[in-house]
Amino acid sequence: MSSESISTRTLEPVKADAAKAAAAQDGARFHTDQVATVAGGHLVHDTYAAFLAPLLPVLQDRLGMGYAGAGGLMIFTQLPSLLTPFLGYLADRVSLRYFVILAPAATATLMSVIGLAPDYLTLALLLIAVGVSTAAFHAPAPAMIARVSGNRVGTGMSVFMATGELGRTLGPMIAVAGVTWWGLDGLWRMAAAGWLASAILYWRLRTVAARPLDHKTVGLRHMAPQAKRVFPALAWMMGGMGLMLVALTTYLPIFMSDELQASLWLAAAALAILEAAGVAGALLTGTLSDRWGRRRVLLALLCAAPVLLLIFLFGPKALALPLLIVLGLTAISPTPVMMAIVQDQFPDHRAAANGIYMFINFLLRALALWLVGALADRFGLTAAFTVAALAAFTAIPAALLLPLSPRPGAH
Repeated sequence: MSSESISTRTLEPVKADAAKAAAAQDGARFHTDQVATVAGGHLVHDTYAAFLAPLLPVLQDRLGMGYAGAGGLMIFTQLPSLLTPFLGYLADRVSLRYFVILAPAATATLMSVIGLAPDYLTLALLLIAVGVSTAAFHAPAPAMIARVSGNRVGTGMSVFMATGELGRTLGPMIAVAGVTWWGLDGLWRMAAAGWLASAILYWRLRTVAARPLDHKTVGLRHMAPQAKRVFPALAWMMGGMGLMLVALTTYLPIFMSDELQASLWLAAAALAILEAAGVAGALLTGTLSDRWGRRRVLLALLCAAPVLLLIFLFGPKALALPLLIVLGLTAISPTPVMMAIVQDQFPDHRAAANGIYMFINFLLRALALWLVGALADRFGLTAAFTVAALAAFTAIPAALLLPLSPRPGAH
């Protein structure tokens, strides 16, 4: 055997170790451009997904719905979230980047034609299709964000959720502007931006995986013990917060219109203010949880938000605007922290774990939508909002049951 072949064989392990070290270093790096691209897709997608809530008063008048019927429309958009555990499981094995790429175009098209629906059933079917597109985006996208965020998963989730909140801030105003310009029947003209966004996502993400970098073919049974520790506490927390989140993000425009006699524009503006503050909150909370710990940040938010909602309901009306801002900063912003916890605790099954999280969230949110609507139909919106605020206090003990997240750099 020649000395050259011996030397070559000796160098092979060194090269392999160097390649692994380089891959590990790249995997630990925060890829700003890729995070921004996925987050930009989230912005466009959720802008269109936010069209429904501000248009509920108009749709109520057109189709003759009560509060529960109007809230039920939101359930239809989330019904396909039942598919997210399967989609997440699949995303951990086969990259579903094209779901992320195509969803903005699909959601934009479907939401822009809701004004053409002649009856409740047709509208419900359209919204179920929107829900399929939404589930197809949100199951793999957080795993993709975690994949390109390296050791700063909380920061990546903050950016991802902040762009979603920004989309939900812009969506109500854009939807109302479209109805003002063209009427509900002419809203279809607004779909073009969604197709442009999907074209950009294809250009930027066609080579980016939507599954973990060090993908391992391990069954879901390996995540079961940790799932039993994490998801019951998260479900308790989401259940306690659910009524408050639904009241604020779905019924606020109707509350402003019916209880405070606000115009359609002012009702949409109230939701936009809330969501705009949620953008800042989402940017802050995930990043702060990287530094101060997930549990500590969650406890602070869970203690503050219900108190602020009660003050909004019964305090001086002059404080309504600043209270909407601080509610956006506190009531909406626990989500990136909870998603970061899911990504922390299941590094080998990130998409599957996110799918389970979304599945639980759907079930609890659907129940909350119905409960708030039923309470509002029977006792009025103010009473329903009050019950929602009081229920949110029950989420506080759940934060103490969550497992401590690993320190940054440990996952």
